[in-house]
Amino acid sequence: MAKVIDNEATMTRSGYDKLTAELIDLRTNRRADIARQLEEARSFGDLSENAEYAAAKEEQAKIEARILQLEMQLGKAKILDEDKLDTTKISMGLTVTLEDIGEPFKSYTYSIVGSEEADPKASSISQKSPVGQAIIGKTIGDEVIVKTPRGSRSLKVVGIALGAKG
Repeated sequence: MAKVIDNEATMTRSGYDKLTAELIDLRTNRRADIARQLEEARSFGDLSENAEYAAAKEEQAKIEARILQLEMQLGKAKILDEDKLDTTKISMGLTVTLEDIGEPFKSYTYSIVGSEEADPKASSISQKSPVGQAIIGKTIGDEVIVKTPRGSRSLKVVGIALGAKG
């Protein structure tokens, strides 16, 4: 959850939609799948020594926990008004391009999103990540030093655009 104020979590529209779709899928498809697996496992007899039943019950518990988590997150969600974003400085909801000063010609493009939406493999990073914290509020041309688990990196902001992927 990004910026939490008064029990709210700010997120992008696409992030909110993605979490809502996951919740719908869990409530409908995944619950039905688990119910079928449990019914099938019960048909095998003695539940005390039934590995299939135990595995299905464990999966059911995981699904129910994720449903509760999503319901809480979405219940606190405040959707970012992307029409009011200022593209002169980096903020959540924007996409930013950074140039690695230490490695010429190497650049990264990230969407800045809420914590629950972050997916570094898809180039969506949280505003609370080390890179996110270092670049929030910066403008094109600014240089920052980011402390990461792999050491410090020097980055330069070379682009800011509307539209986070979420």
